[in-house]
Amino acid sequence: MSADPYLLVTDLHAGYGAAKVLHGLSFSVAEGEVTAILGPNGAGKTTLLRALCGMVKVRGEIELGGTSVAGRAPEAMARLGVAHVPEGRGTFGQLSVEENLRLGAYRHRDRVRIDADLRRVLDYFPVLKERLGEAAGGLSGGQQQMLAIGRALMLRPTLLLLDEPSLGLSPVVTQELFQIVHTINQEERTTVIVVEQNAHLALATAHHAHVLETGRIVLSGTAAEIRADERVVQSYLGYQV
Repeated sequence: MSADPYLLVTDLHAGYGAAKVLHGLSFSVAEGEVTAILGPNGAGKTTLLRALCGMVKVRGEIELGGTSVAGRAPEAMARLGVAHVPEGRGTFGQLSVEENLRLGAYRHRDRVRIDADLRRVLDYFPVLKERLGEAAGGLSGGQQQMLAIGRALMLRPTLLLLDEPSLGLSPVVTQELFQIVHTINQEERTTVIVVEQNAHLALATAHHAHVLETGRIVLSGTAAEIRADERVVQSYLGYQV
């Protein structure tokens, strides 16, 4: 573990009612790093992200920047700079692209700052700049995913949680999207945790990775170490495009 982690998770348990999904997860994430979460369907990856942003009840400890945040509501986590882009994107189809983006800045009141953030986000996603006035529902799947990430960036997050960003996207769009995530991490030093089925791309972007199975971490290490592990090669990398 990092000597001074930005995110420190200790003995984390979470689930839905009587159904327990996470069983004692412990890991840390250094500030400004990208961490990939890999694992089969049903391993608890989405539940982990929901636990980190306050969407499910947890037992255990979550520290963010040295502050205990376990049990805080999603709104409180957002105020602390945690932005969650869920699987399925969650854009508002009837609203314009610009309206969707500005919704991401709901906790800010400084219009000058919001306008500056909008320009900053559109620099990352120039395709959205061309369609600002159009309804978000008319965007392609890849553009909607860019919009969802752009809306999260309007929060000026210190921790960005991405759940299956490549789901349903073509390989070309997926490559472009991960390159943008890499650029955001490098330029803004945003800490990123990404849940992703495309292990090749996730490990190419990440600094560290954890493999989950049935709600437990079964393998952890640097991205290079995980990429070289025979179990990962056989289970994940051998089946990726």
